[in-house]
Amino acid sequence: MEPAGAYGAGKAGSLAFDPVAFFTHPRTILRLLSWVFSIVVFSCIVNEGYINIGSERLLCVFNNNADACNYGVTVGVACFLGSIFFLVLDVYFPTISSVRDRKRAVLLDLGFSGLACFLWFVGFCFLANQWQATSPEELPLAQGSDAARATIAFCFFSILTWAVLTLSALRRFLAGSSSHLFTWQHMDQAPSNARATPYPIANGATIVTTNPYQAPPFTETLDPQKLTQQRPMAPAF
Repeated sequence: MEPAGAYGAGKAGSLAFDPVAFFTHPRTILRLLSWVFSIVVFSCIVNEGYINIGSERLLCVFNNNADACNYGVTVGVACFLGSIFFLVLDVYFPTISSVRDRKRAVLLDLGFSGLACFLWFVGFCFLANQWQATSPEELPLAQGSDAARATIAFCFFSILTWAVLTLSALRRFLAGSSSHLFTWQHMDQAPSNARATPYPIANGATIVTTNPYQAPPFTETLDPQKLTQQRPMAPAF
């Protein structure tokens, strides 16, 4: 059974949404990069990945292999939609108070990121192999060659971004009790120039605090002589 504060659930809803902190968080930046890379991949294939040579039939620029083009478009669209979904999930994640739901969200992120990294790796190898096997005669005037190279390059970039996202999700899953890993919000800290303020307590010791807004405790230094004088005398028999 998970503890009550696991996966950052103890701080759910404690802070308001901060757009600057969200969009400058490394995980958000990686998701946006993955989103852009997926757009580049499937848009290059859709726009310039097919050519027709002397007929109305469109042929894939990757060695005339339609499976190569279909694979690139499918993975690109899937990761495009997945990036949007997890961006929205990251926005609402700090408001989820259920430990079970948070754990499921982390596991879903881990599973999808790992799968996406694997699919991009397969796509990079597949497309690079098919492009290497493509003869210049199949591409008159090097038609679609720039789009093919861009597709292969951004498949490789997508491997890197999704690999880092996989490691980030794995770290969050393994360190479920570290609440700072589950939020992009900045927690308030004591100012570095705060002045230490000592407060006396009953036994003569002091409590030192660096919080300038903390009120002193309701205690005072007691004089031992006053305690002796005010002590009631026992009746004589």
